[in-house]
Amino acid sequence: MIKKVGIVGFGQMGSGIGQVAAGKGYEVVAREVSDDLFKRGLGYVTKNLDKAIERGKTDEQHKKDVLSRIKGTTDLKDLADCDIICEAVIENLEAKKQVYKELDGICKAETIFASNTSSLSISDMAAETKRPDKFCGLHFFNPVPIMKLCEVVRTIDTSEETYQTAFGFAESLGKACVTAKDSPGFIVNVLLIPYLLDAIRQLERGLATREDIDNGMMYGCGHPMGPLALTDFIGLDTTLYIADTMFEEFKDSHYAAPPLLRRMVNAGYMGKKAGRGFYDYRKK
Repeated sequence: MIKKVGIVGFGQMGSGIGQVAAGKGYEVVAREVSDDLFKRGLGYVTKNLDKAIERGKTDEQHKKDVLSRIKGTTDLKDLADCDIICEAVIENLEAKKQVYKELDGICKAETIFASNTSSLSISDMAAETKRPDKFCGLHFFNPVPIMKLCEVVRTIDTSEETYQTAFGFAESLGKACVTAKDSPGFIVNVLLIPYLLDAIRQLERGLATREDIDNGMMYGCGHPMGPLALTDFIGLDTTLYIADTMFEEFKDSHYAAPPLLRRMVNAGYMGKKAGRGFYDYRKK
C-alpha cells in the first residue's frame, strides 16, 4: 500500500505531481538540488492553489493541508522509506540513470520507481538498478493539477504487482489512466509530435499564417488550442528533444524536426516559458 510518495525534481512537473498527491492525503517528500529550487517549486504549488481558491474550486483549509504534507530536502537519503518515487528531473537519460543508481542503494526493496519521462526508455533506466521488476513509467501531463491523463508504462520486466499498484496510485490521484508499452513517445507523443511538426512545416512553407493555421485546427477540428500555440506551451526545446529522440529510435521522417524549429530553439525561442516562440508573450 502506498502512503508515502517521493518526488525527485520539484520543477513544474514534479511540483504538480507533489501537489495532487498531497491533495489526496499522501505524505510527500520532495528532493531538489538546492533549497532555493525547492522553494520555487513550492511557489508553483502555492500559486496553483491560490488560483483554484479564486475560481471557487477549493478553500484555504485545503491549501493549508496540501502545503503541510509536502516536505523538502536536498538529500536523496530522505526518500529511503518512500513507497513510490516519481522522478521528474531534466529529460536527459544519463541524468536519470544517475538518480536511479543512487536511489537503488538507498530505498527499501519494496519501493516502486516511476519515471515521468515523456520520451526516454524506461528499460534503460531500470537497467541501472537491481529492481527492474519494480520499475515503470508514470507520464503525467502539464499542468498536472488540471490535466486528467496519466500514461502508465510497462517494460518487459515490470511485474504485474508493480503495474497494478502504480496504476491504482495514479487513479487515486484522480487521473484517467491508459497503459502503454515502453516505446518512445508512448501513446500521446507518438501521435502528437508528428502533428506539431507538420504544422511547423506548413508555416515554414508559407501555407498560411500562424494564426490561420491555429484557428483552422481550433474551429475546424474542435481543438482547444492550435498546434503552434500548443508547441509554445509545451516548449519548442522540449518538442525538438522529443522529436529527435523518436527519430533516432524509428528513423521515420514523421519525426524529423523541421529546420525552422531547430533554428528557433538555437535562437532562444523556447515558447511561452521564455516569453517568445511562435507567438510573443513578453507584453502579456
